[in-house]
Amino acid sequence: MTTTEKIKNMLTWGFILWLVGYLASIILFFIVPKEYIGWVLSPLASVFTIWVLMKKVKRPELMCYFGTGLIWTIMAILLDYLFIVTLLKTGNSYYKHDVYLYYFLTFVLPMGVGYWKFKHKALDAELF
Repeated sequence: MTTTEKIKNMLTWGFILWLVGYLASIILFFIVPKEYIGWVLSPLASVFTIWVLMKKVKRPELMCYFGTGLIWTIMAILLDYLFIVTLLKTGNSYYKHDVYLYYFLTFVLPMGVGYWKFKHKALDAELF
């Protein structure tokens, strides 16, 4: 996989993860009270993100997962601002504890999964 392909893969999956969460939150808007949308969505989105990181994202070095988390978090903040705060005119009322948890998980999950993958890769190498 070339560097360009890796960057395209990272940006594509970052956007897909954001878009799935965005669309799911619109659906949840009609099902649960708006102050609980993030709390309902976070566990589901975390599971989907972990699956994407395990199955679809491959990085040659552990540090690359730090970069992935950083880029995905920046994307999430910018896209949220453009398509939620600005477009839906939510103002600062959007930024609550659930949103900060979402940004934190967006940053930390890639590093956690990357660490797990590299640790188990080392164990597999030792066993065989």
